[in-house]
Amino acid sequence: MILKEARNVLQIEAEGILKLIDRLDTEFEAMVAAILNATGRVIVSGIGKSGIIARKISATLNSTGTRSLFLHPVEAMHGDLGMVSPDDVVLAMSYSGETHELNLMIPTIRNLGCKVIAMTGKRDSTLAKQSDIVIDVGVEKEACPLGLAPTASTTALLAMGDALAVVLINKKHFKTSDFRRFHPGGALGQRLAGQVKDLMMTGKAVPSVPISASMREAVGEMDRHGLGALIVVDEDHRLAGIFTDGDLRRMIARQEPVFERSLASVMTPSPLHAFSRTPAYDALNIMERHEITVLPIVDGQRRVQGILHLHDILGKGEFTFNGHSSEK
Repeated sequence: MILKEARNVLQIEAEGILKLIDRLDTEFEAMVAAILNATGRVIVSGIGKSGIIARKISATLNSTGTRSLFLHPVEAMHGDLGMVSPDDVVLAMSYSGETHELNLMIPTIRNLGCKVIAMTGKRDSTLAKQSDIVIDVGVEKEACPLGLAPTASTTALLAMGDALAVVLINKKHFKTSDFRRFHPGGALGQRLAGQVKDLMMTGKAVPSVPISASMREAVGEMDRHGLGALIVVDEDHRLAGIFTDGDLRRMIARQEPVFERSLASVMTPSPLHAFSRTPAYDALNIMERHEITVLPIVDGQRRVQGILHLHDILGKGEFTFNGHSSEK
């Protein structure tokens, strides 16, 4: 019975979120445009459970490149409105749309010259009627058996806020490396705060062969290390080129005689590279800008010192470039 009830709650909340998809319309696009065009902050406001969700959405926006501030409606009417400027956009959250304190604040906000966006489950509510843009987050029912405790409704509100934040990430071209500024205490922030030498692989962990190696030797070396790339060096151990499993796949797709080709004829000569003292966030920017997953690390004479893989910066797991995986 316990598991059955828990599954029922999750089913109700999941269905509530899924049904929001069909209600996304030009109002959502207008919300995104209003925030992108605003020169101020996104002021997020709500009371009770909606207020808790509003705080989370504000925090998510701040951490992903959109300046935001949570404003409590009661405190706003007792002096905190001084934090709001005409350049701001206000995102007001109330499932019923009839939260007295919030609706009392909206006319004053509008008089300041701010555009108001409502996230509500009632399109005909007082809040909706006072707003410039209305985002419908209504659900058919709460997961609470009494229909009283906000459950599915707050989940839907949170999900819509996440949808907004992610769209803004893409529109603002917010990069992983920007996390260094906003998450200096997190694991990713700490890795990005260091230098390439702190993250790169060296010695026998570096897949490399001389330029005179056969293709069979090159493919074997690349396969043994499993990094998807192979550094090619000249007789002085200087960087001559790079060969990737993407290059190999393309050769096979073109039905080229792989093992009859010379390594020099199929590698990428003079590839992008970094230095051991290059800041990690600079190396990550290079990878993201050129959509590559590895960087040879060299010294001032282009002698190979190591190799840096994207996994070593971001941590093990999946990663994407601009919403789609890529390799060169």
